[in-house]
Amino acid sequence: MSFTLYICRKIMHIEIKDTYRTVVKPCQGEIHKVKGSKFIGIAIPVETEDDIKSCLSRVKKEFYDARHWCYAWRLGTEIFRFRANDDGEPSNSAGQPIYGQLLSHDVTNVLIVVVRYFGGVKLGVGGLVSAYKIGAQLALESSTIVERIICVQFKLVFDYPHMNKVMRIIKENKLEIVTQKMELNCEYILLVRKSEAAKIHQLYVSLRCLTIKEINI
Repeated sequence: MSFTLYICRKIMHIEIKDTYRTVVKPCQGEIHKVKGSKFIGIAIPVETEDDIKSCLSRVKKEFYDARHWCYAWRLGTEIFRFRANDDGEPSNSAGQPIYGQLLSHDVTNVLIVVVRYFGGVKLGVGGLVSAYKIGAQLALESSTIVERIICVQFKLVFDYPHMNKVMRIIKENKLEIVTQKMELNCEYILLVRKSEAAKIHQLYVSLRCLTIKEINI
């Protein structure tokens, strides 16, 4: 077997990851107390950085009398973006431990804010790292975490006489029709699980009676 053929076969058998884990709804964890200070973790589902700004504003209004509102967030299902913020605590003593819990629980599209009410006793960097980590951990442990499927959408355009061929693939593969238009020709938007996308694309291309293209969700 040639090296090129070997590599091609290996690539064909690579499993495509098409799921991700996230929280269902905002959830506040149990209060964590250390030497008089109180740490309250809140886990919030988010989709965009604008969502994050709005959520941070709401948390700060709700806990207006706190000393610190430290946070971390992670966005994306394939290519990830993230940020960790210490909000005045010593560098890397708050935001990074919170972000570490996002990674440990393997969740994304989630913002965690840990609110601190200062109790009058300094905890030191080590104490802060532990307290913020536990605050974030308690928020996630109190949350409902679900696994969601990553999908792609295909737009099909075809003439009426080919309807049966198109529908046969839809029924055999249990595909979801998002929208359909019946005008001069037919236009379908299909929702396809990412791991099945290459197969479904090839099935329709092989019909040679329609156009198919992937569109952004």
